[in-house]
Amino acid sequence: MTTMPHHSHEPAKGTACSHYDHEHHTHGHEHHHHGGHGHTHAPTSFGSTFLIAIILNTLYLVGEAGWGFAAHSLSLLADAGHNLSDVLSLLAAWGAQILARRTPSERFTYGLKRATILTALLNATILLLVTGGIIWQAIWHLIHPETVQGQTISIVAGIGILINGGTALLLMKGSHHDLNMRGAFLHMASDALMALGVVIAGVLITLTGLSYIDPLASLLVSGLIIWGTWSLLTHALGLALDGVPQAIAPRAVENALRNLPEIADLHHLHIWPISTTETALTVHLVLHPAPQGCSALEAQARTAALLAQATTLLRDKFSIGHPTFQVEAPENTLCATPNCNTPHTAPKETDCTHAHHHA
Repeated sequence: MTTMPHHSHEPAKGTACSHYDHEHHTHGHEHHHHGGHGHTHAPTSFGSTFLIAIILNTLYLVGEAGWGFAAHSLSLLADAGHNLSDVLSLLAAWGAQILARRTPSERFTYGLKRATILTALLNATILLLVTGGIIWQAIWHLIHPETVQGQTISIVAGIGILINGGTALLLMKGSHHDLNMRGAFLHMASDALMALGVVIAGVLITLTGLSYIDPLASLLVSGLIIWGTWSLLTHALGLALDGVPQAIAPRAVENALRNLPEIADLHHLHIWPISTTETALTVHLVLHPAPQGCSALEAQARTAALLAQATTLLRDKFSIGHPTFQVEAPENTLCATPNCNTPHTAPKETDCTHAHHHA
């Protein structure tokens, strides 16, 4: 947020003002406070997890594609294509996590944390596109069936369950609070699901000799993957458009701030994601007048304590680690000093002169 210049006017000695920044009452109260103790640190590194997952899935991808061609199995080839997208998504998620830990610069004042949001959106898009290709091939093979080796399909896909399921378990811990990690986890979990479907299809083909079970299994699993990926896509798209993260209820944040004892009103409340794990907030707080007889120094101390309380509240209850507050006096509140009758006027929605800078 860009702060406006301040012009200081010393209050008369021995007088008390109804608000701590009485000396600024003719300048619109452009006071900004950045909550400096609530910043969430960079996301935990999962570098070794990503490396292990990429190596295992690359090896399995090569083997599965080879067996798929040898067995004429669409299910194996489709699963191999899906596995290729998983390797790419793991690389992208790992790269985004590295970028998110980069130090902020003059040009990128929040660093490159938004890369995690863009990668989550990319992962969801790739997953849906690959699944669409699988559906197309499944329909083609229903029209033009081919003989497949059910036993080979089941063995190769069984190995895939172990690799993809194990990788998903490694990624599960980070997927609860990080959409970027959730995208990588969902890729691996859906691949394990696809492999399970292939195993079942292989067993049924071995027992019945019906080759069309292979593309039917691909269609069924593809539908389940689309259903599971849709929420990731919509969530990632919302974050990319600076929407409030789904885990945060804006009305609950507003009510919690209004319940703080010194706050008379608030407006210009904005909440937006910096990354898949960090959230920022800006808000204008209109404060109750300080008690009559309260000195400017005492009023400042009361306000500082309030802002510290608000910062802690937002961090602990809502996981908002980057709050910025603008403090304003109550609208049309007169100074309590006998010779001072200039009104304290809070900026209106239409004439607010400060600027918000969302990095």
